[in-house]
Amino acid sequence: MQDTTSATKRKLKAVVLSDMHLGTYGCKAEHILNYLKTIKPETLVLNGDIIDGWQFSRTFFPSSHLKVVRQLIKMMENGTQIIYIPGNHDEVLRRFTSLNLGNFSIENKAVLSLDNKKTWIFHGDVFDVFMHHSKWLARLGAKGYGLLNLLNKAVNSLLSVFGKKPLSFSKKIKDKVKGSAKAITRFERTVAQLAIEKQYDFVICGHIHRPEDKIVKTEKGNIRYLNSGDWIENLSALEYENGDWHLKFWEPSYVITTEETSNDKNFNDPSKAIFYRAFKEVLSS
Repeated sequence: MQDTTSATKRKLKAVVLSDMHLGTYGCKAEHILNYLKTIKPETLVLNGDIIDGWQFSRTFFPSSHLKVVRQLIKMMENGTQIIYIPGNHDEVLRRFTSLNLGNFSIENKAVLSLDNKKTWIFHGDVFDVFMHHSKWLARLGAKGYGLLNLLNKAVNSLLSVFGKKPLSFSKKIKDKVKGSAKAITRFERTVAQLAIEKQYDFVICGHIHRPEDKIVKTEKGNIRYLNSGDWIENLSALEYENGDWHLKFWEPSYVITTEETSNDKNFNDPSKAIFYRAFKEVLSS
């Protein structure tokens, strides 16, 4: 990702982000906010697991996470069309599918027509057999993963004191549980076959926390498969620019501009109490 020390935002036709998991210890909210402030997309697709309803708690939703919500609202006010596609961790929002409020909508999937090519976008949990047959175990695993991220932060803080490189226990565990090569290949082929049948040019998923951009070959044909990754381990996004999709990763050179920082004072932080009550009511309705 390029350096953004100037005040100019990068104008993009479309951006896809997924698996932020706001409301969890592992979420890199500061990096998300930092990235959002450097782009100005015509369309922003939030492809699932944005707010983590499985671990949503009054005791943990820092101001940095609320600022991400605020920045998304600012982007809508400035003309960006935001399409929210709920995933398994924010599946409660699926009951509001087809909600359309100005520049904001909630959909089960999205099809973007860009430069005469069609991109099919959905979260991907519908193809996760484990999710359908052992949902209670998946929820339990999510809790453990959250605690592991908390432990990871403590260990890395100690390592930084001694000038050591950070470790990621959570990524290794996630890969063991959810990311075997065989399971990933099966997931990608299933998605690819369905996209080919529907005659799409690209198919984009999230869910498995594995950023990807490759051609998947099947007996029905070939298709470009992309995965937007996540904002816990990989800090990745998909951007449509110059007629094609590009996989992007956050870098330290991404800095918040002076102009953006000074403008923050003109937009009040959301109330944590109000936000918690609102989302809790949605979860219990």
